[in-house]
Amino acid sequence: MATDVLMPQMGESIAEGTIVKWLKKVGETVQRDEPLLEISTDKVDAEIPSPSAGTLTEILAKEGETVHVNSVIARLAEAGAVVAPAPPAPVAAPPAAAPVAAPPAAAPAAPVAAPVAAPVAAPVEPPVETEDGKKVRSSPLVRNIAREHGVDLDQVTGTGLGGRITRDDILAFIDSRKAPVPAPVTAPAPVAAPIAAPAPAPVPAIPAVPTYSAGERVKVEPLTAMRRRIAENMLNSRRTSAHVTTFFEVDFTNIARLRDRIKKGFEERNGAKLTFMPFIIKAVVDALKAFPIINASADHESLVYKQDVNVGMAVALDWGLIVPVIKQADTLSLVGLARSTQDLANRARGKQLKPDEVAGGTFTITNFGLYGGLTATPIISHPQLAILGVGGITKRPWVIETADGDAIAIRHISVLSLSFDHRIIDGAVADQFMAHIRNTIETTDFSSLV
Repeated sequence: MATDVLMPQMGESIAEGTIVKWLKKVGETVQRDEPLLEISTDKVDAEIPSPSAGTLTEILAKEGETVHVNSVIARLAEAGAVVAPAPPAPVAAPPAAAPVAAPPAAAPAAPVAAPVAAPVAAPVEPPVETEDGKKVRSSPLVRNIAREHGVDLDQVTGTGLGGRITRDDILAFIDSRKAPVPAPVTAPAPVAAPIAAPAPAPVPAIPAVPTYSAGERVKVEPLTAMRRRIAENMLNSRRTSAHVTTFFEVDFTNIARLRDRIKKGFEERNGAKLTFMPFIIKAVVDALKAFPIINASADHESLVYKQDVNVGMAVALDWGLIVPVIKQADTLSLVGLARSTQDLANRARGKQLKPDEVAGGTFTITNFGLYGGLTATPIISHPQLAILGVGGITKRPWVIETADGDAIAIRHISVLSLSFDHRIIDGAVADQFMAHIRNTIETTDFSSLV
């Protein structure tokens, strides 16, 4: 008995997914819940488990193809089933000739229509009504892009199922609007002896710069779906937000000494490693409560102050970057933050995140010091208003104040950077926010919290 493999619904707002890679080939056996394929959606990349044990008999959606949720993408048969060879591709029938009126007959026979199987369409999202009342099918992602670029969806032609507007449709429409439109030329009024004006010299098109020369040793690979999404998000953020970055040097010595004393026992008790990140998140949460505008987002002419503190944590992957979100981080203890950061990072690298675990962030932290980076100017995760960058924590000679006066000591120092949207956040507020984080990290006695 065959089992259909469906494109899963990866979140309420997800209407389609792209097949990234099939992990099994036709004819191979697969166990129930064993990874069968990798898919990419607007929010997350994930491995999809097999719905049942058996033999993969048919693959209906090839790698790189984008299909709607609940569409059949493969079929499984019971284990040991013989896989029949794939049938030849059907040859398209020639178009039917236009009907010709037949001469009248004495007793014309009633025409009998041949039965035609109605195609089963994959479910799509309900249409959205535009300003003029026209129904347009589109996903929340498409509608967000349309709002950001001031596009009326009624002007966009949808190529998806049932006329649905896909992300590619809206992006292609936006790109087409960027092309310069030649100004109309008004013909001069006729005179008694018209003189032909010289035609303007045509402007030569700017030739595209080749990325490599003929005969050059190169390896060309198409961008992955994740890489394209990252590029779109980064460019959109730079176009929208007025980026400014401020830098603060922070002394992590007290935390470093505490970690050295308790990290082994902490992991044994709690099942999670004690890194610097939970301490940083704790300091950020306290600062966000003190300066709620940093936890807000801009919505056209309004500011939306978020009541929950949902901290995104950038995780580097071998194939890209993803930002899982610690929901309601302000309700978690230091132990809870340590467990959450480790769990989300591990599942991100294992492609086990759910779409809602990479959505809803109100503030983001990125740790480029993991590989020794001193500092950087990270790009804001739009529509958030700020992002904190954490540089490497290294031992440096440092001037400290003692009872006997100033002295030079070896301290654990890091450079923290805050990129903020200067449309909304003033430099003074950004610096006060960073000073709050620095004071929490340098003066708090965290020993009672672990």
